[in-house]
Amino acid sequence: MLGGRTYDATVPSDAAPSDQHRRTASGAEDRLSVIDLFAGAGGLSLGFHQGSNRFATTRAVEIDLAASATYAQNFGDVVYAGDIAAWLEDERTPSADVVLGGPPCQGFSLIGKRDPLDLRNTLWRPYVEVVRRAMPRAFVMENVPALLRSGEYAAFVDTFASGELADYEIRVEILNAADFGAPQTRKRVIVIGVRRDIEHPGHPTASDAPRATVRDALAGIRGFAGSISLPPRKVQFRGMWLPGVFKGPELHITRNWSPLYEQRFRAIPYGGSRHDLPDELSADCWRNNPHSASDVMGRLEWEKPSVTIRTEFFKPEKGRFIHPTQHRAITHWEAARLQGFPDDYLWVGDRAQIARQIGNAVPVQLGEAIGRHLAQVL
Repeated sequence: MLGGRTYDATVPSDAAPSDQHRRTASGAEDRLSVIDLFAGAGGLSLGFHQGSNRFATTRAVEIDLAASATYAQNFGDVVYAGDIAAWLEDERTPSADVVLGGPPCQGFSLIGKRDPLDLRNTLWRPYVEVVRRAMPRAFVMENVPALLRSGEYAAFVDTFASGELADYEIRVEILNAADFGAPQTRKRVIVIGVRRDIEHPGHPTASDAPRATVRDALAGIRGFAGSISLPPRKVQFRGMWLPGVFKGPELHITRNWSPLYEQRFRAIPYGGSRHDLPDELSADCWRNNPHSASDVMGRLEWEKPSVTIRTEFFKPEKGRFIHPTQHRAITHWEAARLQGFPDDYLWVGDRAQIARQIGNAVPVQLGEAIGRHLAQVL
């Protein structure tokens, strides 16, 4: 149960989760129950819980085992670790006040293959089926902006044109997490549906405050000591032993850099990128495409929000992921900070699994703004 420790996992005594993100609602009569689909590590749930202490996640669904274990560590034994279609067959869908979810975006993302036949493109359909069964007071679906140009989005809207789902008013906006306190530029489509017996609140408006920066996010992080491995620790979850549990400071790790990469790091100035490399340190693919991928091997800047944190943020050849002043890519701890996760958040998985959880998450501050906004009308 949320706030309890009844799930099948062994946690080190010094890794107890804080009440900040394992809190329950303020009272039974005020509780707003939440189902979180494609829940990942729990960034959207955490944001909603921080937006209002009335929200309480009663069920979450996540197919990735390590991400499910991370979710369970922070929110209790509420997560179904498996495919959403299997969950719909295995269990009766509970009622809920709010349904959340971000169906996988790889089939739409501009940095992916954009394959119209990618089966992940259709995972909004089981999401809608959960809405149909639970009939929540409101639902929130997030995805990449390219979704709006797809036939799948048109089909999504059509499902709400008739029948019981016509009881919902749907509004959609593209929101930038940096406008809501996140130290990261990340644009996401936010679809908010509200039952027609409730006045639709629209979307939260951008903050007037100055944007949070990389310097704000990384404040207080200890000096990097060159660690390349997670602590040798295991946790049991659903009968499997997984690496963990780790707190943010234990994720201050990087890769082993070759001499060539070390030379490249030293040659790239503050705010620079692969365009600043001398010819002998460049790569053929960069030389042959001088006007593309300007963020590759790019340094972040202290005074700005970061670029979108992706699942391979530890690979500077994938984007602007080099530390502002140090000769390395950002660490997992720094990436988690840029996504808004607190240092006492608990993580399960190996280096690649945790990186995927961090990169796939909704920035916590964006979720918080949406949750706070919805709580005012629910």
